[in-house]
Amino acid sequence: MTEVWHSLAGVPDDFGPTVVTLGNFDGVHRGHQAVLATLVADARAAGRRSVAVTFDPHPQAVHRPENPPTLITGVEDRVERLAATGLDAVVVIRYTLEFAHQTPEEFVRSCFVDGLRAATVVIGHDTKFGWGNVGHADTMRELGAELGFEVEIVEWAGPPNDSDRRWSSTWVRQLLGVGDVAGAARILGRPHRLRGEIVPGDALGRDIGFPTANLAVYAGMIPAHGVYAGWVTVLEPGRSGDAAALGGRALPAAVSLGVNTTVGGTELRVEAHLIDIEGFDLYGARVALDLVDRRRDMKKFGSIEELTAALAEDVEWCRGVLAGARIA
Repeated sequence: MTEVWHSLAGVPDDFGPTVVTLGNFDGVHRGHQAVLATLVADARAAGRRSVAVTFDPHPQAVHRPENPPTLITGVEDRVERLAATGLDAVVVIRYTLEFAHQTPEEFVRSCFVDGLRAATVVIGHDTKFGWGNVGHADTMRELGAELGFEVEIVEWAGPPNDSDRRWSSTWVRQLLGVGDVAGAARILGRPHRLRGEIVPGDALGRDIGFPTANLAVYAGMIPAHGVYAGWVTVLEPGRSGDAAALGGRALPAAVSLGVNTTVGGTELRVEAHLIDIEGFDLYGARVALDLVDRRRDMKKFGSIEELTAALAEDVEWCRGVLAGARIA
């Protein structure tokens, strides 16, 4: 089981020696996974403990609070995805301006050497660290020679049939920005996930035969508006007995993500119609929404009857897509 610490103070005194890496790991995509796989393999071969160091909030949100980054995943999913790679531990360091002012040597000495007793540091070829991001791969090699740890540099990783592009968080954001959740999943290695709490809606879906669970999204990048096929999984049932009964099951859903102008909507809504599952009250439950594929743009229909007919077609399409899909 992966240990999770929210500061270096939580690391036991007898933990180590370690093989360590660091990064924001937004999305924990296949490029990150390549570095982490090398890290875990090196640690196991040497009989050491594997550790990933990450940060919360994202450094850009601290340095440029007027322009915070759009994150692919929330910190909960990031830690879960890191743990799924087989790491022995994850350290989530609270990122502040005071923390950021460390020189590369100060950071490496306090975090890797004193905090984690690193025997090896594994980083990507483009890793930057220290105040002003002045530390890079060569800096880490120099510090390793000075402070007594080995350094392994993992070169860029990308699709095997494309030598000109590497897997990256930027690429994932670009794909989500146009609604290509299937393409994003190929880079992430799993469907893109939103987390949200089920909140009351206006009950229109129920009135026209397509009841929906309305999500107040609190984590995950919301992709381009449209209709999607996805899976809803109850993570925390809250006070809902129905949600508790459904906990742990991946429930097929047709998802409307956007503004429903047909009925005069003006606000962004994320609504999931659970396919072939009726009569459940999920209010207050916290759920994961894994988006598998996109069907169409949001449209303004001429009547409720046209909307209802389109929803019926959407549900059939989603049912077919999800019949052959599984959550990674």
